[in-house]
Amino acid sequence: MATWFTRGSLVRQRRIAFFIFLLPWMLGFVLWTAGPMLASLGLSLTTYDAIAPPHFVGLQNYASTFSSSLTWQSLKATSIYTFGAVGVTVVASLLLATLLNQRLPLLSLWRTVYYLPVVTSGVAVSLLWWWIFQPDYGLVNSMLWSLLHIRGPAWFFSTHWVLPAFIIMALWGLGGPMLIYLAAMQGVPTQLYDAASIDGAGWWRRYFHITLPMISPAILFNAVLSVIGSFQVFTPAYIITQGGPNYASYFYVFNIYEQAFVNFRFGEASALAWLLFVIILLVTIVILRTSSVWVYYEEGGGRI
Repeated sequence: MATWFTRGSLVRQRRIAFFIFLLPWMLGFVLWTAGPMLASLGLSLTTYDAIAPPHFVGLQNYASTFSSSLTWQSLKATSIYTFGAVGVTVVASLLLATLLNQRLPLLSLWRTVYYLPVVTSGVAVSLLWWWIFQPDYGLVNSMLWSLLHIRGPAWFFSTHWVLPAFIIMALWGLGGPMLIYLAAMQGVPTQLYDAASIDGAGWWRRYFHITLPMISPAILFNAVLSVIGSFQVFTPAYIITQGGPNYASYFYVFNIYEQAFVNFRFGEASALAWLLFVIILLVTIVILRTSSVWVYYEEGGGRI
């Protein structure tokens, strides 16, 4: 009886300790995430300009949002950027992780160098790339002319090249996905490579038939995070182009910003934010549902 009481007390103490350690996060979530989300949901059903009291209008903000050409233009620009940036980031970071998983001199230094841009301020990065892609004296166009005698495009000043320039900028953040790929690659059992080598499999066959299937959960994780982050791109457009030229880089979150803090239409901005939430949720669900075709989990004995 005493043993049971002691074990029961220990379980209760552990539960209490668990909730005590979890309490700061729960308070932060309620105050700074769940609370503002519910407030924005309420504002999306009103007209509100931060001066007059909110006036309930029902679903009128959502209707006007769907009928606005700016909404569809921002969604188009964001979708193109997301498709290009996610593909480039996932593939390039995977190749970089593969390279840095080899036995190279100064390997720790190279890993640190490629990860450092992840912790750099978004404003500083935007200003740096604005200089790199300057059409007259930028680094890229200067190299194109000096090496290949090719006159480079206008980049951020061109409606055709502004989105490719932003997609190239996405390569700056390869360090984060690269680190996850590296951890996944180093977790692949070495006996699988040894068995494949004994059977005569070369490096390419081992990579495509062992490495990629074993790290496919990490690929899925990076793809989902990249999609979510790309749909919320804002800082480069705000710092460099202000949505131009001719709304070519008028991203969805930049549209939300303008409706809220330029036009003071907080109701429409909240409606746009909730539509973005639904879009990201649907895209994430599609990715997770289709992942059963190519994601492999060793513990599950096959594909999910």
